[in-house]
Amino acid sequence: MPTLTPFAAIGAALAEEMRHDPTVLVFGEGVATKRHELVDEFGPARVRNTPLAEGIIAGTAAGAAATGLRPVIDLLFAPFLCYAMDELVNSAGKLRFISGGQFAFPMVTLAMTGGGWGVGAQHNHNNEAWFVHSPGLKVLMPSSAGDFKGLLKSAIRDDNPVLFFIDLALLHQPGEVPEGEHIVRLGMANVLRQGTDVTLVSYGKTVHACLAAAAQLADAGISAEVIDLRSLKPLDGAAIVASVHKTGRLVVVHEAARMAGVGAEIAAQVAEHAFASLRAPIIRLGGPDAPAAASHPLEQAFAPDVPAIFAAALSLCH
Repeated sequence: MPTLTPFAAIGAALAEEMRHDPTVLVFGEGVATKRHELVDEFGPARVRNTPLAEGIIAGTAAGAAATGLRPVIDLLFAPFLCYAMDELVNSAGKLRFISGGQFAFPMVTLAMTGGGWGVGAQHNHNNEAWFVHSPGLKVLMPSSAGDFKGLLKSAIRDDNPVLFFIDLALLHQPGEVPEGEHIVRLGMANVLRQGTDVTLVSYGKTVHACLAAAAQLADAGISAEVIDLRSLKPLDGAAIVASVHKTGRLVVVHEAARMAGVGAEIAAQVAEHAFASLRAPIIRLGGPDAPAAASHPLEQAFAPDVPAIFAAALSLCH
């Protein structure tokens, strides 16, 4: 399979979908500048830069989607989605229901999140749980180049608003991307490693930390199953519960703050549907309840790392 970075995989998905469907258009903060190849192929009417005005961008996209277009908007950094909350949550997320299905809102919002570039607290805030909690929205956060492409193509074709979070630290890490029409269905987790002793569930960059911890656990005689959620909403609860039925132990890992994070929902679902299979308490590893630091070493310490995941899993198995 060819090797692409997630940045290139996103570009490939956009180009393929724009060729496939003339209603797809791309606009946002600097998107025509960094995706100049799309401007060359599709022209400035379908690929355009906008002012730094997240609410206006998202509101324009919601209106365009309601008229039959399929906009993809780039709002750069996830913390600034707060400027577009009314347009994303109160309009795009609710108006399909409020209108009795008369309108659809097939729009995708791209936003970068997480540590890796030392951009400071106002640019680094994993706020995906905000939108998981918002009715009518779908939320994705892939960890591999192949899933960046396959999930984005599915998101563009979906008739609902989708938040597509891009983990900054993964943006330029190359990975294999299947050739041809590569589609990843929303709501399907990916079991990256089979195991029998403990389940590690994660998404985004911490998936790779879980895989590294699983390798170390294997050296210690512990078989860890690693699940990449990929889709936070819809959430593949069935895959998680099935794994816990097998392993009896669960560690949920994400960079976002532990309090009221996606891990809390996963823990609740497992407690409801697999309690009898649990052999140990569920452990959630997440970021602290504090703004992220701009200092690179402190930023790296913000997210759960391999030693922390290894120690948590080991404590459950001994």
